[in-house]
Amino acid sequence: MRFPGWGIRLLACLALAATLHAQAGNQTEQRVVILGDSLTAGLGLPPQQAFPMLLQQRLDAQGLKYRIINGGVSGDTSAGGLDRINLAFDGDVRVLILAFGGNDGLRGLPADELKRNLTRMIERAVARGITVVLAGMEAPPNFGPRYTTEFRNVYPDLATRYHLKLIPFLLQGVAGNPSLNQRDGIHPNAQGSRIVADNVWAVLRPILEPRISRKSQ
Repeated sequence: MRFPGWGIRLLACLALAATLHAQAGNQTEQRVVILGDSLTAGLGLPPQQAFPMLLQQRLDAQGLKYRIINGGVSGDTSAGGLDRINLAFDGDVRVLILAFGGNDGLRGLPADELKRNLTRMIERAVARGITVVLAGMEAPPNFGPRYTTEFRNVYPDLATRYHLKLIPFLLQGVAGNPSLNQRDGIHPNAQGSRIVADNVWAVLRPILEPRISRKSQ
């Protein structure tokens, strides 16, 4: 069945609402929400191998009382993320990781549009006192070097403007390596997903450490 654009966005919102309900747990738990597309959702992988679950496993192993919420919806763009951003604020959200751009780039959507959508999401989260982490993405080269550069620059520009922590490229060390991706050449396999988790953990862990230290004092 084919849906118009608004129908796809509605389905994405419903999917996220269902996901948040399923992962709700204790409403008083401090949360880290990862909002993104199929890379976050873990398309093609068992749920426990998606990188958000790998991050949860690290937190649990270290006794760190945070719940990772996987807000990934396959096929979503930054516009879809903006449509459902308010759903991501449910509960005691302390950190929001924005991992959009993959589908914007694949579709050749304007870099200015990506920047505008991310800006609005960032501003809504910051207004609530939530720490935002921005995960960078690269556009495919088939739209030309100008588009590739404009797309790439969106992320450091926003990180500088809003003083955000930046994951320079979510798929660093994974993109373009057949041994780390599924047959589609886009989505990480289990080994690649572990590397993506490493990329996120390197930025997320220092953010959580001061919070953990203060709580233990």
